[in-house]
Amino acid sequence: MRNAKRNEDQIYPEPTVGALIVRPGGDVLLVRSLKWKGLLTVPGGHIELGETMEQALRREVKEEVGLNVEVEKLLLIQEVIYSPEFWKRRHFIFFDFLCRASDGAIGVDGCEVQDYLWVRPEQALKLKLDSFTRNLVEKHLKEAWSTH
Repeated sequence: MRNAKRNEDQIYPEPTVGALIVRPGGDVLLVRSLKWKGLLTVPGGHIELGETMEQALRREVKEEVGLNVEVEKLLLIQEVIYSPEFWKRRHFIFFDFLCRASDGAIGVDGCEVQDYLWVRPEQALKLKLDSFTRNLVEKHLKEAWSTH
């Protein structure tokens, strides 16, 4: 328990979900969040008690950007241990999913997400992404190429 104070009362890693959302045509949704020091990231957040990962993902996406998504598959699991890219010292386990959106009508919440853009995944890699989003986009591109 002595370490809990030093880690801002975090005792265990926090499981979270992230959504790499693809719309028809192949563009992916990136969002800007102050929590990630202005870097581009993907919508997502904590899994609440009693929720499945998919339920948490749908809820977080709806809350942050106003979209209903179809969860396609788990794309990547990432360990995030005290990343300097995040605004405070945290240990997360990211469960990142590939999702589909039928429409691109976005409504950012202004709290978790300040801005957004739809972009080709190849172009996304030229932008200022947090390193975990970069890994996610690279994984998506690698899988997309392997199926062609």
